[in-house]
Amino acid sequence: MHERLLLVEDDASIREVAKLGLTQAGFNVTTAPDGREGLLHFRQAPFDLVILDVMLPVLDGYEVCRQIRAESRVPIIMLSAKSDTVDVVVGLELGADDYVTKPFEMAELVARARAAVRRATAVDDEEPVLVRGDLEIDPGAFVARRRGEELSLSATEFRLLLELARRPGQVFTRELLLQRVWNYDYLGDSRLVDVAVQRLRAKVEDDPKKPRTIKTVRGVGYRFDAG
Repeated sequence: MHERLLLVEDDASIREVAKLGLTQAGFNVTTAPDGREGLLHFRQAPFDLVILDVMLPVLDGYEVCRQIRAESRVPIIMLSAKSDTVDVVVGLELGADDYVTKPFEMAELVARARAAVRRATAVDDEEPVLVRGDLEIDPGAFVARRRGEELSLSATEFRLLLELARRPGQVFTRELLLQRVWNYDYLGDSRLVDVAVQRLRAKVEDDPKKPRTIKTVRGVGYRFDAG
């Protein structure tokens, strides 16, 4: 693979074990022991993926995630010793694409990393531009515009919008979206879908609390209405 991966983790043993496993999986891994150094590395070289611990010294993972997302759509996976809903959702709301709870199996971390890279790049360049109401979605350029203004979307948010907009009126279950957007072949966490939809609504709806484009189908999932 040889994709460039930035791993920010303050626990030296976890950092070294994760670096070894990810390197053996084909990633070109750069490591940092704290949030400030992680941001320094990120701003000095291009990366295809960031794996970011939540509890970091100097700058915590949430702040690092916020700053990275403000300037880049690079996929971000959060590492956390906590599986509490609040901790997970905070990271996702700041723009993380996925999370892995510690302690983790190396095979799971590698699988999540590969899935994150695949979904960030797996768009058909030959697919035509989609026009849905006031939205224009260009798969080849990986760009979406609303009323002519380019939207600041993460890679996951773009793929979610594209997947929904391809089939207006179709109801997508959370499980189907996890497969199509997150490339999960197994049952994942539906919070990934719900938080990504919330973030996307904030960018494509006039009133995210009363969505007219991305509708909730209670008890099932979500539907795109072209208007």
